[in-house]
Amino acid sequence: MRKKIFLFFLFFVNFLVFAPKSLVWGEALSSSPVEAVKSIDSIQKNDRILILAPHPDDETIGCAGIIQEALRIGAKVQVCYLTNGDHNEVSFIIYEKRLTFRRSEFIHMGEVRREEAVKAMKLLGLDKKDLVFLGYPDFGTFAIFSRFWQQSGKPYKSLLTRISSVPYKKNMSFGASYVGESILSDLKNVLLNYRPNKIFVTSSFDVNGDHKSLYLFLQVALSDLKGNIPEPRVYLYLVHCVGWPLPRHYHPKLSLSPPEKFLNSQINWMKFELTPEQLEKKHQAILCYKSQTRISAFYLLAFARKNELFSDYAPIKLNRQVSLKDQAVSFFGYAVVDDCFLIRIKKSEELNKSFRMQAYLFGYSYKKPFAQMPKIRIVTKYNRFRIFDKKTLIKPEGVSLELTPDALFLKLPLKVLGGPDFILASIKPYTGMTQQEFLPADVAGFRKIEIRKAN
Repeated sequence: MRKKIFLFFLFFVNFLVFAPKSLVWGEALSSSPVEAVKSIDSIQKNDRILILAPHPDDETIGCAGIIQEALRIGAKVQVCYLTNGDHNEVSFIIYEKRLTFRRSEFIHMGEVRREEAVKAMKLLGLDKKDLVFLGYPDFGTFAIFSRFWQQSGKPYKSLLTRISSVPYKKNMSFGASYVGESILSDLKNVLLNYRPNKIFVTSSFDVNGDHKSLYLFLQVALSDLKGNIPEPRVYLYLVHCVGWPLPRHYHPKLSLSPPEKFLNSQINWMKFELTPEQLEKKHQAILCYKSQTRISAFYLLAFARKNELFSDYAPIKLNRQVSLKDQAVSFFGYAVVDDCFLIRIKKSEELNKSFRMQAYLFGYSYKKPFAQMPKIRIVTKYNRFRIFDKKTLIKPEGVSLELTPDALFLKLPLKVLGGPDFILASIKPYTGMTQQEFLPADVAGFRKIEIRKAN
């Protein structure tokens, strides 16, 4: 009985993620005109392009056109997969036509998806030698980044495979423990060995946890390698955004436009126009993922359009201040005052008792290994708060929360964050169980906040 309830719950979650918004959430989100989006920088013959994919199929959904164009020009391309995508249990049931909860079956699905990736990339022009598979736990890498590092105790255990190390013998990371150090080390080795000058990675404001975590691991890896490799240009590609793209299904004559919810954000959008031949190959490459298209073709094929979308997200640069000035934090924002990190969220007065917030704050210091830095999560409810460092509830001194009629102020000493040079921050305000819509949509995505040294 428990398995049936669990299976229904997982199916419902997958439906919420992949179903058209018109079926799940009511009226669909529209998109901003793609004509207003500038073209991405042209690919050059001497480019070394690295595509980072959380799961097999993400590289095709987001970058199949870029891959083909790079190979046409004569540039180098490598694709690195964070996971084998072994946690998509609904796809497994539809693809295999049977119900199972055995560990070996989910590992088998990960091997199926690996071979699908090899086939799809061969169709686009890449060889096996151009593909790197790591094999970390699908649906588990954000938990690893935020809570599971060696000093924290036991490694992460996958919910379905119930193992704590990479099980795929063909993968580069076979046998690696499910801890942050393993992923970070492997990603740094990929960067050092390949030395890309352009990197395409999933967006920090993608709603999928593995997609966010790959962006976060990349930010840490590039910072660790600063001065050891040329600084690459990083492009973000978006896959999971509720109600986008619409309409669903295959529409090769339509353009792919940015979601309207991001119009008031600081995200800089770019597009790459596909030729008809490149678009048709992208279409065929998506269809190589039979284990996924049998249940979600209507969603995956919606990305096979006239263009691909990319973005960049410039860091916020904060000067240290000795007093708080209104212009430092206006509608929503951050400030550094008297060695404290401040967050301000504007709200309406009637939201006081129902107002909640969850914040992730990951500090990075060039003087200390990232594994030793605090991984802070803050949960607020009305005028109370709890702070966690990885999995541990902590009560540091100097933290304060003030809830005024029109705003929430949270103050956190920088030493609680490990005395960082920059912070990777994500803020999610709620009223009851609903995430607030009055803030810019991108604030829930991770933003790099650089803290400038005092003069």
